[in-house]
Amino acid sequence: MEFLTFALLAILVLILIVNAYFAHVGLEDIHIDKDIPVELESKDDNSLVLSKKLRFYNEGKQCATIMDAICRSQLPYEQYDGIEVRAKAEREGEVREDDYFEAVIIQCKGYKGGEDSLNIYAKVKLTPRKGMSLDEALSHMVDLPLDIIWQETGRMPQRYKKIRITITAEEIAKLAGVQLVKD
Repeated sequence: MEFLTFALLAILVLILIVNAYFAHVGLEDIHIDKDIPVELESKDDNSLVLSKKLRFYNEGKQCATIMDAICRSQLPYEQYDGIEVRAKAEREGEVREDDYFEAVIIQCKGYKGGEDSLNIYAKVKLTPRKGMSLDEALSHMVDLPLDIIWQETGRMPQRYKKIRITITAEEIAKLAGVQLVKD
């Protein structure tokens, strides 16, 4: 019985030491600035590409690694089937045709010699369906929810996090130069 008590006490002390260590040296602490407006990247007769800049920044005391990022459309055909949506996450300056996201380190706040922020773009391509023209499909558009999912790590084990952004039908119509139709 004494051995069990001693073992439990040793484990408790070890947990307290580890927590005190992390409190002293700190952890990574990723935040996202998602208030940057959506921009029109391109428009032709058959598609519209929108881009939403998301600034990831590290407010923690330790560096963080963003190992993966995904942009996923949440517009099912049951809600609106006049437009096909393809979305992807893309690092600033790292355009890739294969949609691969290469891991990147975000330094801690105040670190000299490294970036403490990272810009990731949510890129969305809208293509009309059902024989409609792009303008016709966009005139009936609904709000477009997007999930931004990323994998991060630092001193703590890797984990996935997610935020949702919504590009409103009004924003899309304004950028596309079309008038929304009330259905």
